Amino acid sequence: MKKILIPVTNHATLGETDQANGTYAPELSHALQVFLDAGLGYDIASIKGGKAPVYGTDIEGDAVNEAIVNSSEFQNRINNTIPVSQINIDDYDAVYYPGGFGLLSDLVSNKDFAQLSASHYEKGGILSSVCHGPAGLLPITLSTGEKLLANKSVTGFTREEEIDYGTIGDIPFLLEESLARNAARYSKVQPWNVFVIEDDRVITGQNPASAHAVAEAVVKLLVG
Repeated sequence: MKKILIPVTNHATLGETDQANGTYAPELSHALQVFLDAGLGYDIASIKGGKAPVYGTDIEGDAVNEAIVNSSEFQNRINNTIPVSQINIDDYDAVYYPGGFGLLSDLVSNKDFAQLSASHYEKGGILSSVCHGPAGLLPITLSTGEKLLANKSVTGFTREEEIDYGTIGDIPFLLEESLARNAARYSKVQPWNVFVIEDDRVITGQNPASAHAVAEAVVKLLVG
């Protein structure tokens, strides 16, 4: 069985505020539904391991999110994430970084996951992310010393979407600006529309609505 590694944040608030945060559940659940339907396995890992903070678990009318989040398998995995120190990256066929604001405070600067993802990519693996998830790609440095994103086209959560969501004043940094400065090219479409960019096994999606399409792009590369 081919398997996806899903790094999630241990940071439970929005930046330095006291607003509950972490990983945004629909960006996990909608991707997981695609992966599971394709017969793929998955592991959820975090920097420290253990219970990972998740929000957006009770969105009205989101049957996929409700079914996945309330499943015993998901609950077991999100409450017992694997510490990065115990991950053997050779066990995985793709990496998927879901969003949520939490990772802007930890995965964005974590060298351990960055090194695992660099190794994975250089061995032919797939790196994928959605919404704020591309922040996890920022610290990835290849064995050449070059940053992964230096010659990649990407997308990610936009300034307009931060404003619409009411978070622009509380985020640790603006992801759109960081991606525009660090990637070869940053592109976006109108707020909240589905948008995915694929660039040589690096797959990024703009916002929560893009999670399903990012996962489909991963599956297409893995199983055709």
